[in-house]
Parts: sequence; structure tokens; C-alpha cells
Amino acid sequence: MSGHERYMREALTEGNNALLAGEVPIGSVVVSADGQIVGRGFNHPIGANDPSAHAEILALRDAARFIGNYRLNATTLYVTVEPCAMCAGALIHARVDRLVYGTPEPKSGAVCSAMQMLDHPALNHRIEIISGVLENQCREMIQGFFGEKRRTLKG
Repeated sequence: MSGHERYMREALTEGNNALLAGEVPIGSVVVSADGQIVGRGFNHPIGANDPSAHAEILALRDAARFIGNYRLNATTLYVTVEPCAMCAGALIHARVDRLVYGTPEPKSGAVCSAMQMLDHPALNHRIEIISGVLENQCREMIQGFFGEKRRTLKG
């Protein structure tokens, strides 16, 4: 198993925590340059009554508290689903070095799918992007959740 797969499995565990909380199952972890997980988060906007409580934002906040700095230089953020515009912007402001995500988000993905925010020429920070790590497992988790929601609504 590659290092990327190891950390994506941790993000999938966080996604499962979101599922158990009745939230959209997206999970994220922040990893330092020495391989330590320094931040964790899972989607929690419903339970927290907070529209910004996305997995990536919560993992960034957790990492910033752990490190003691809002700049998260030399870190990698792993997330099960391609980030939205809000989360992509937070990655830039946090100065994350690398983003690794599992599955694309065709409707609102702001990294490669619907938009390419991280490639905007006006930005003063560049983030390495790696996609498709454990893509099938990440896709199955999110599609399974929404499939169940649709079945419940029809039932």
C-alpha cells in the first residue's frame, strides 16, 4: 500500500464518521512533511449548523491548532471528494503544499471538474494536485449515500 493510500484510508474513516453522524460522507486528514497526521475532519454542517463545516475546513482548523500556526506549509491534505470552491480557497490561504483527493465532484468540484481554482494565474501560491487515490472506494461511499437518500425519498 502506498503512503497516499494509507492516508486516504484515514480520510475514508473520517468520511464514515460523517455517515454515522447523518452527514454527507466526506472525510479529510492533514499530514505533515514527516508523515504525522496533524488534523482530521469530516463533513458536519448539519449537526454544527455551520455552512463552513466541510471536512477540509475542519481538518485545516484542527491542523492549525495542532501546529500553532494558520500557515500549514509543508503539509498535504487528503480528502475523499474533490474540494468545493470554499475549501479550495482555504487550501490556498493555509498554504498547503499538496492536495490528494479520491474522486471527482462533477457539479461543484473546484480543482479539476467544474472549476480549476487552484490554477488561477493571480494566485501567489501553487498546490500540487494528485487525484484518483482509492477513487473507487471514495466514489462508492458518496454514491452509496446519495443512492440511499433517493431510495428513502421514493419509498
